[in-house]
Amino acid sequence: MKTYTISDLHGYPVDKFKALLDKANFSDTDTLYILGDVIDRNGDGGVSLLRYIMAQPNFGFILCNHEDMLLKSRLVIEERTEAGKALGIEYFESLSEYSCWMLNGGGVTLEHLRDLSEEDPGAVKEVFDYLNNSPHIAALTVNGRDFLLVHAGFEGFDEEKKLSDYAPSDLLWARPTMETEYFDDIITVFGHTPTLYLSDEHRGKVIKTRTWIDIDVGCSQGFPPALLRLDDLEVFYGE
Repeated sequence: MKTYTISDLHGYPVDKFKALLDKANFSDTDTLYILGDVIDRNGDGGVSLLRYIMAQPNFGFILCNHEDMLLKSRLVIEERTEAGKALGIEYFESLSEYSCWMLNGGGVTLEHLRDLSEEDPGAVKEVFDYLNNSPHIAALTVNGRDFLLVHAGFEGFDEEKKLSDYAPSDLLWARPTMETEYFDDIITVFGHTPTLYLSDEHRGKVIKTRTWIDIDVGCSQGFPPALLRLDDLEVFYGE
């Protein structure tokens, strides 16, 4: 039994995703954690890939900023308000999130979610339910190493701070630098910040430091994603 993690797929084709798993000899007895950002920007907006992930019993999903924007846009997406009806504050909050989502590549995802809704009215609700039940962080031990899996790292990190004291936005929108250090005795694995933003020599490649590993290698910028095996920290790159 092996444990893997991947992040920031942003519409990566399902067939290429499966080929990457095959490359790493991923099996039904293994576990894969997806650190979010499956949707938006490319292809069908990641709708097919997200639905494939949802159907796998040995996959875990960590909530991220792009899927969180989708969730918070729900009132606008479902167009629940009626003509002439007074709009509540929740609608305007959803409208603000919707605008942010559109600016961050959500348009292609919305288009394909609407197509899906026409084909299978219950399927979009299943997507929302799945995301609503996804955690912001996972803690696990693999081969004697302790790991924290989170989408973006920790904003305002303090080693004395309890994990429960971090706001969701601290875990969804953090931007670590090469100088950032997290826990001494735990390896924090995250995505969200493409490695090319942190180090030109790591363009398209995973960055490993003493306390953290960034596995967002820039799939949204055209680089193939990286699959990290936690058992031995080996990295497998897609095509």
